[in-house]
Amino acid sequence: MTYVQGFLLAVPTANRQAYIDHASAAVPIFKDFGARRMVETWGEDVPAGKLNDFHGAVQREANETVLFSWIEYADRAAYDAASEKIMSDPRMAEMAAPPFDGTRMVFGGFEVLMDDGAGQMGYVDGFVLAVPDANKAAYVAMARTASIVFREHGATRYVEAWGDDVPKGRTTDFHRAAHAEEGESIVFSWVEWPDKTTRDAGMQQVMADARMKPAQADMPFDGKRMLYGGFVPILDQ
Repeated sequence: MTYVQGFLLAVPTANRQAYIDHASAAVPIFKDFGARRMVETWGEDVPAGKLNDFHGAVQREANETVLFSWIEYADRAAYDAASEKIMSDPRMAEMAAPPFDGTRMVFGGFEVLMDDGAGQMGYVDGFVLAVPDANKAAYVAMARTASIVFREHGATRYVEAWGDDVPKGRTTDFHRAAHAEEGESIVFSWVEWPDKTTRDAGMQQVMADARMKPAQADMPFDGKRMLYGGFVPILDQ
């Protein structure tokens, strides 16, 4: 997997099953045009932030839940071809109206920088952040250490993806979500765990690991603007 389309959205909590049904109906269409895997995850441990968070990113209302989702493709060319064909496929027009407010959906395309590990997935930690373009190499170096630490403490997969097709939206977008500044790119990343119990124990160990505490001067991005949260997979095909 070398390219990913990432999404953030808010779904009325009462529409959870309707959303699963809607997303499941779309899977065959996306797969027909080159998608390798579609994943939808439901917010379960999504904290409020001081500057920004996933709730604000999608302008979540009180009766809604945040989703962190992605579609995996072989490469950018496969993603571009699929994006063009899917929107013109008559099956998309025949689908029922989506059970959420699509005007607040955040989306974009990302080049995968790292994809370490593979295995059972029963829980996901999702992250969105803005990184100065000049710090890309430093960020990848830091992420390689983080990948080792996370997987040593129970994670099954660690993925980092760099935004290269991230549009500005009328209501919401990744740039606003991460408070991105001029000269910064959006990073969309996630960590897969076998289950919530392993994640809770593993995350405590990760946070206590000295390798995860670089000097402030060595941080290649502003961590105060990072969005993060824990999510339960509701679709993985």
